[in-house]
Amino acid sequence: MTVTTPLGQVLRDEEGMRLEFVRIYEDPVEDVWAALTQPERVARWLGTVSGDPDTGTVEFVMAEDESGTPATVTIVECEPPTQLVVDMPGPDGVWRLSVCLDAEGSRTTLVFVQRLAEPYDAGDIGPGWHYYLDRMGAVIAGDEVTDKWDDYYPSLRDAYAVPD
Repeated sequence: MTVTTPLGQVLRDEEGMRLEFVRIYEDPVEDVWAALTQPERVARWLGTVSGDPDTGTVEFVMAEDESGTPATVTIVECEPPTQLVVDMPGPDGVWRLSVCLDAEGSRTTLVFVQRLAEPYDAGDIGPGWHYYLDRMGAVIAGDEVTDKWDDYYPSLRDAYAVPD
């Protein structure tokens, strides 16, 4: 099934441009937080995390690059179970990623943001985060996790590209 509807958007604000996704889960904030931070759960949807987060850094390997060299991810802010901000090496420099969780009863709203560097084009990264957040949703729901990257890219590329 080819995914053609973007669930995120590229927005301009006072700091520049950002890629933003908002997801709502019918699960308590603690469960969503665990999917974001427990290494065994993160491994199911995003990649392998190792090391002690109390040191301020962890080593990380993306799921599609299982044999790759671990990258050092810096934990900028961590306020369980509502706020996580990290700096992660990306192909074009350091990516600032933030996740904010808001609990409302047994529901949780997740807001994922990646700050974009010039030229502000999220056409290649937007489909990726869309794919990984769908995988995270499957982990939270206890469903099968998709490995069908081709369902997301290139079909979503133009939807996340920033117009001139």
